[in-house]
Amino acid sequence: MASPRKTLITGPAMIAVGAALWRFGLGFEIVVFTPSKIGIVLMAIGGVETLYGLYKMTTAVRRTE
Repeated sequence: MASPRKTLITGPAMIAVGAALWRFGLGFEIVVFTPSKIGIVLMAIGGVETLYGLYKMTTAVRRTE
């Protein structure tokens, strides 16, 4: 399993990449998918991953006390 710190780094990174795809991929269309839709999915997954990292961090603090 990934550490909470690593999860808190990759979550916002996915949000940033997803936002860039959503913002700048609106005019493009590839045969199978649209970059703007993939950007929305990446932002959602990044948000969930960030929340999971925060959850892991708070439960790790409670276990050490």
